[in-house]
Amino acid sequence: MSKYLFEVGVEELPYKFIPMAIEQLKQGFEKFLSDNNVAFSDIKVMATPRRLAVIVDGLASSQPDVEKVVKGPIAKVAFDENGNLSKAGEGFANKNGVSKNDLYIEDNYVYAKISIKGKNTKDLLMENVPAIFSKLQGPHFMRWGTNDVKFSRPIRWVLSILDNEQVPVKIIDKDSSNITNGHRFSTQNIVINNPDEYVDKLREAKVIVDQNERQAKILELTKIEADKLNAVTKISDDLLEEVTFIVEYPVAVTCDFDTAYLTIPQEVAVTVMETHQRYFALYEKNGKLINKFVTITNYIGNEFENIKAGNLRVIKARLDDAVFFFNEDTKKPLENYVENLKGMTFQKGMGSVYDKTQRIIKLSEKISNALGVNKPSIKRTAELCKADLATNLVFEFTELQGFIGADYARVSGEEQGVQDGIKEHYFPLNADSETAKSIEGQIVGIADKIDTICAVFAAGKKPTGSSDPLGVRRAALGIIKTILEHNLKLDLSKIIDEAIALLPVQADIKTDVEEFFVQRLIIFLNSDYSKNVLEACASINPCKDLCDYLLRVKAVGENEIDTKLLENANRVLRILKDNVNNKVNETLFTEQAERDLYKAVQGVNFEGDYSKYLSSLISINPVVTKFFDDVLVMDKDENIKNNRLTLLTDLKNKYTILTDFSKI
Repeated sequence: MSKYLFEVGVEELPYKFIPMAIEQLKQGFEKFLSDNNVAFSDIKVMATPRRLAVIVDGLASSQPDVEKVVKGPIAKVAFDENGNLSKAGEGFANKNGVSKNDLYIEDNYVYAKISIKGKNTKDLLMENVPAIFSKLQGPHFMRWGTNDVKFSRPIRWVLSILDNEQVPVKIIDKDSSNITNGHRFSTQNIVINNPDEYVDKLREAKVIVDQNERQAKILELTKIEADKLNAVTKISDDLLEEVTFIVEYPVAVTCDFDTAYLTIPQEVAVTVMETHQRYFALYEKNGKLINKFVTITNYIGNEFENIKAGNLRVIKARLDDAVFFFNEDTKKPLENYVENLKGMTFQKGMGSVYDKTQRIIKLSEKISNALGVNKPSIKRTAELCKADLATNLVFEFTELQGFIGADYARVSGEEQGVQDGIKEHYFPLNADSETAKSIEGQIVGIADKIDTICAVFAAGKKPTGSSDPLGVRRAALGIIKTILEHNLKLDLSKIIDEAIALLPVQADIKTDVEEFFVQRLIIFLNSDYSKNVLEACASINPCKDLCDYLLRVKAVGENEIDTKLLENANRVLRILKDNVNNKVNETLFTEQAERDLYKAVQGVNFEGDYSKYLSSLISINPVVTKFFDDVLVMDKDENIKNNRLTLLTDLKNKYTILTDFSKI
């Protein structure tokens, strides 16, 4: 088995493109080898800011030889009356590279068994590798020199080796060789004799080419620096990925800044460090930010003073701005900024942010009443939840809306519940983050999000495959997660009605909004439960009670459904095109099976546990089966027929309390 190495050296790539390129290269090589029936054991794609590399291991030396049977013309057309090949027969034989003796007749047709020799893998690589690379896609591709072909950044070298032999390929304007380059400030023109020495030789040249190894090294180095200070880090996956793809050889350097900057909201300082500068903030064990951070440099050497001074100069300027804005903003209480929201448009046709705030206040009151919660702090949270949008600091750090409002509420003397609610009403911030812990954050958050969703739908801008105005998918998911995680017994359908009624533009959107919620609910739960079960349980409007819906899904999805129950339930549903809204008349029973079924149906009642209720439905299966065996539902006597349909309607209603069994 062979090993193939392909590397393209480039000017520094945008970090967001690198993960895309890794996945595309892996898929491209897998498809090429699979389509050409070339065996391999593993494909590994590695990348740094200056290179994309693919190593294919366990590679077969060639395609396998293939024997193929080819069907030719009718026998009497291929041969003349003397048994010699006709022109048609000769043409078929010549086309397939066989002689007369290789032909045979079957079912009155001429066939040829031909052997196709597999292509050499080296030749296949030469033909296909440039095409794989040319199919890479990403944002902001560019041209350089006189080239017509675009790529993310100019290409500087190409390496292509199969075992100990070069495989000539040309990528845009660069011919391949067996030479690569190390770190920009380390060894260049490194000869790679075979793929096995590639990773080690680059490591010697200060390049950790494997992104997983590089990421682990970054975490290791950062922990070492943090441990020196008895501190900890909170590194997000996104930040870690970004830093991994902007360095080839990570070196950790600890820097500090003036403790005076710790007086501003902690989230502001962290945002300056992480979002703007890609530093790793350091914290005490109790979670309090300290005036130090770790920066990962793409540096070779041990003189760090200039690096520290440069980083401090940059962060000081950003933090000085933050301190200035914080001091200016806090000269007046947070509530004074509410009036300024009148000059901020929420969205066209849906009023200002002030108007939205008034709707949130009213919706929060409705939700509070529905949940039986009576806390003045909820109304106060609703009044102030958007006030920080009018402050200088949020204008500068938009991503910190809510966090800054919470800190300004603290400075203004608002109670803790209001502070938490202002911050948490935006939660969850993404699909994986936490929901609001405070009841203020939960209620005001639901009110805010439902208003946004209804406003977007009323404006005719509901989300499509490529468009999600104002993040309404995330908003719907946030409402769903908040309700389910905190077991809020809330009729979302009624809240949707209230939200629509409060909008300045009236539109018939309730059905669309409810369907949208159901779709998001099914997508959210689909990783844990079968889609069939989710859709079947959704036949009973989940928006009436999301928590009840989840309980029904758990009962159906986590218990084995009896096949006889499905058979009986579906038989009932097929017979009953429409419900019969009468009362069962026991005097019209003519068969014992009718009486038994009536008694069994009366005995099945939901008492708060859907798993037990499912067991009750299963337990009456023999009675239902006996009824269908012994009783003709469509009796000639109209009264008896209708009475039996009424009995089945009662049974159907018992089934549909749980789910629509026809969809399972």
